[in-house]
Amino acid sequence: MNRNLYDALLGQCHQDSTLIKENGGSAITYGEFIAEISRLGGALIEAGLQPGDRVAVQVEKSVRALALYLATVKAGGIFLPLNTAYTPAEIEYFLTDAEPVIFICDPSKQAALSPIAAQVNAKILTLDGNGDGSLTEASLKASPLVEASSRGGKDVAAILYTSGTTGRSKGAMLSHNNLLSNALTLVDYWRFSSPDTLIHALPIFHTHGLFVATNVVLASGASMIFQQRFDPAQILQSMPDATVLMGVPTFYTRLLQSDGLTREATQHMRLFVSGSAPLLAETHREWEERTGHAILERYGMTETNMNTSNPYHGRRIAGTVGYPLPGVEIRVTNPETGALLASGEIGMIEVRGPNVFQGYWRMPEKTAAELRTDGFFITGDLGRVDQDGYVHIVGRGKDLIITGGYNVYPKELESEIDALDGVHESAAVGVPHPDFGEGIVAVVVREPGASIAESDILEALTQRLASYKRPKKLIFLEELPRNTMGKVQKNVLREQYKDSFRIE
Repeated sequence: MNRNLYDALLGQCHQDSTLIKENGGSAITYGEFIAEISRLGGALIEAGLQPGDRVAVQVEKSVRALALYLATVKAGGIFLPLNTAYTPAEIEYFLTDAEPVIFICDPSKQAALSPIAAQVNAKILTLDGNGDGSLTEASLKASPLVEASSRGGKDVAAILYTSGTTGRSKGAMLSHNNLLSNALTLVDYWRFSSPDTLIHALPIFHTHGLFVATNVVLASGASMIFQQRFDPAQILQSMPDATVLMGVPTFYTRLLQSDGLTREATQHMRLFVSGSAPLLAETHREWEERTGHAILERYGMTETNMNTSNPYHGRRIAGTVGYPLPGVEIRVTNPETGALLASGEIGMIEVRGPNVFQGYWRMPEKTAAELRTDGFFITGDLGRVDQDGYVHIVGRGKDLIITGGYNVYPKELESEIDALDGVHESAAVGVPHPDFGEGIVAVVVREPGASIAESDILEALTQRLASYKRPKKLIFLEELPRNTMGKVQKNVLREQYKDSFRIE
């Protein structure tokens, strides 16, 4: 494969077929979506985009925002989506690291973010949740982009930032081939076809909603019911007109709280997919009892897209993430030596395949440390492969917290708390949460004589970190548990506070 991702996904589509159905809105055909992509691509070119340039985007979910992703890759640019919850302090890091030539944000944030964009000489444009803004105005005046760029294959199509082992986010470079190969594999493995309709309620700044959900729909010629955010009532209302739902565990736990979730309500659906965070076995079992459908859990990450999946036909086993996808190799190694472990032994999960990313943006040392010379990527996840070939994820070697499908590295939160007057030190851990998979517990040690309170810390964090990175519970201790080498024993804290969010 050496095609531009845009051409590969949309080059052979039926332009009169419906692509997007909006709640309460009219249908949008593939042809209308392509026309929107072409207008946006023309606006990006006129704004100065050259092949290989980055386009950073922090906007609310909209059809036009989705088209912007395809417009960027069609024009040969590199798409850089940013979480809408990021604060200006966080945005500053991403922009100075990626140095985009264009930065697109919500109009309400333009005043705060313009000085940051100016630091890297990025042209700033706006786009709101209704699809309006200066980008839209520019697209209506620009000459539409007709031909896709010649960039494709191993050329980078997108950079997604992920948590780093020091708390510094790393930009994972994903090529056109990485994204296309994974989409085509999933279309086949999950049996997608043009009659399918996906309920798309995921955010589009994250690999799950942006790449997995969107690319699979486009690659199969299917359609989607496009919802700006997750709303259980809207999901249930859409099920009679849909066939597939992709979600994070939170989707399923909250839908289970609705009396409207019944076998009758889900009878038109053929597939429920869960990922981005561990799905509790009891959620899996309760869902099957209520609906007659077994949730299909899969395993992926920012650097690789999807690696494994429970089977479409066959046993979907609660607590496992299924088999390696076709073309993807999984091995389990000794975390210290890298030596291959026997079947059933717990160790470091490593992945190799056409889905594995190209490396970390401007971090050659980090790339070399996590991508082996034989092509295997060291995921940082601990797991095992059982005698039947199912992959089990048992923990993470880097203390990464996944809450509501979003990655949080404790170091970043701890650094913000430790910088506050009156704080001696802190430790953040993830513990089981019935709604978010994991909830963040921050354990804080005050300076002697200090009186800093929980409210003081939470208020300070509001200005510095996205909401999903902030602790859901804050505990004060006289000291943190440490081993003989002086290292904080986070395993002790996780065990001590594992029931913090238990519902009796």
